Amino acid sequence: MRKSVMGLLLVAAAIAGCGADETERAEGRGSRPVTLALDFQPNAVHAGVYTATAEGLDRERGLALGVRAPSASTDSLKLLAAGRADLAIVDIHDLGLARERGADVVGVGALVQRPLAAVISDREVRRPRDLEGRRVGVTGLPSDDAVLTAVVAADGGDPDSVRRTTIGFSAVPNLVAGRVDAVVTFWNAEGVALRERGVPTREFRVGEFGAPPYPELVLATTSETLRTRPGLVRDTIAALAAGTERALADLPAAADLIARASDGDPELVRAQLDAVAPALEPPLELDRAALKRWARFDARFGILQRPPDVQAAFPPLG
Repeated sequence: MRKSVMGLLLVAAAIAGCGADETERAEGRGSRPVTLALDFQPNAVHAGVYTATAEGLDRERGLALGVRAPSASTDSLKLLAAGRADLAIVDIHDLGLARERGADVVGVGALVQRPLAAVISDREVRRPRDLEGRRVGVTGLPSDDAVLTAVVAADGGDPDSVRRTTIGFSAVPNLVAGRVDAVVTFWNAEGVALRERGVPTREFRVGEFGAPPYPELVLATTSETLRTRPGLVRDTIAALAAGTERALADLPAAADLIARASDGDPELVRAQLDAVAPALEPPLELDRAALKRWARFDARFGILQRPPDVQAAFPPLG
């Protein structure tokens, strides 16, 4: 009898021990792996992402968040379509274009709450309509032409008289070298970099000239992922929102994380994060009214053929 009881106790202890080991291993590795593709190389707008992973805010929600940094802004959509990422940060205009082409992609959160694009010129250009007859560098993306047209037209100028020249993603060196009089770029990145280098410029943000408030960068996934793994999507959004709140509470620490991830200049990263921080609030929230204004803007300025169905492009999470 004693042998039987002892045997049962040993078996129970063994089972309990195995359960504890499995639980510890699960907690250590995260119960649900999730891959997030960035829109570009790590920079200040990703402060919430890197803070979430560094401080274990993903693991608190049972996630093991892996971050992939692509080499080009459209690669995140490709990774999403190929099933190599569960979620991706994408430019809202790219999301609209992808949906027009029939891609299975939907928006589920807003990384920033306002447009980041701007026309940045040398100091001789005092206002947007002064760009008439001058050379302006654009990347070649449809959104650049829309931004330039909106900014110049909002100041009463003739956008068709502006001399556009494609320079790719080399806005800073082209403007510094005087090869163009202005560039279409991002005020939170290249705009800050130019100021930090002491280059005298003027900045005309599209959000102040012609464009309504809309979220420039959004968190996206596929409708299949949203349908089959809604909890994963909701928990990822919650982790990123918590990471953003934590980053905003300690900007220097968040900037250091980004500088290490990008191997960038810490002082420049801190300046860029200081500049973009107000645009990160409220973290990850989608403003339906702002999305409708974005839809009309993109159709009006030719980025999209027609205003997208906001309800379909940004479905409720339930």
